[in-house]
Amino acid sequence: MSQIYIEYHFTMAPLQPASEILVAQLGALNFESFTETETGIKAYIQKKELDTALIDKVQILNSSEFEISYKLTEIPPVNWNAEWEKNFSPIEVNGECVLRAPFHPPFNVKYEIIIEPKMSFGTGHHETTFMMLQFILENDFKEKSLMDMGCGTAVLAILAEMKGAAKIDAVDIDEWCYENSVENIERNHCKNISVYQGDASFFKEKKYEVIIANINRNILLQDMGIYSKSLEENGTLYLSGFYKEDLELITETCNNLGLTFGENKERNNWIAAKFRK
Repeated sequence: MSQIYIEYHFTMAPLQPASEILVAQLGALNFESFTETETGIKAYIQKKELDTALIDKVQILNSSEFEISYKLTEIPPVNWNAEWEKNFSPIEVNGECVLRAPFHPPFNVKYEIIIEPKMSFGTGHHETTFMMLQFILENDFKEKSLMDMGCGTAVLAILAEMKGAAKIDAVDIDEWCYENSVENIERNHCKNISVYQGDASFFKEKKYEVIIANINRNILLQDMGIYSKSLEENGTLYLSGFYKEDLELITETCNNLGLTFGENKERNNWIAAKFRK
């Protein structure tokens, strides 16, 4: 049976960093999906998971720094798979990688990833995912251990295995993303990826030669110390999910933790950056 969803349409000023903060805080309240609008964001949650009393207590909604208003709409049950099939088109990256759905015909490229994203983040359409895919294509992952933090659909972990990564952990706090990652990993016949539901506390004493984190600015800043501690010497950290104006702060935070800026990519004001330990 199709689930009933509630759509919250938030309008805010100034738009940034309010939208990033709000997404992070709503994500902790079982909201499953977010889309950007010109004036704010739309956020979606299953009706059975909604607690309006908790929404009213969301910190940023009571902040004097931002003007935020919202309206909510109940969305009639729909076939979500049919909806995204109708709108999802294949994505080509650097001429050698294609992300497509199971119903698309095959492509003659070096790396072909088949995903069924449903409501998980990571279709490749968003600038941050696209740039992280570019980084993976352009760098050496052969026999390396890797963490994909905030894995979404696990598309980055999947491409990393295709590029030769030997042992990969993929972690996301969202149950829907966890389940979808497992499905996509099986769909692409991956053998070296383990998926877990959780947050940065998963790292504990684990070490990786490569860490990928495509989340948002506030979570990145919050967890940067954990990433640095968990990165092997001479390891590489790839970060995305933030805007051009945030790169200086991200770089300063990394520098203070012994991480050296390597390079960055920019796409529609979004940034992906590479750091070395």
